[in-house]
Amino acid sequence: MPKVIVDYLVCEANGVCVGLAPDVFDLDDDDNLHVLLEEPPADMLDRVRHAVRSCPKAALSLEEE
Repeated sequence: MPKVIVDYLVCEANGVCVGLAPDVFDLDDDDNLHVLLEEPPADMLDRVRHAVRSCPKAALSLEEE
């Protein structure tokens, strides 16, 4: 199962990923990114991959096993 990885040192909490995959990513009131599903189900993987590719800071990756 692929796993979502966030480089929190690079992440600027732009929220692009939240807009593309809100079931997987969330921003709290302090603009901290949280991964809601570290291992998203297969039916969400296309959206997660799109969110990873769309991150303006390239702070996201998907570890494929």
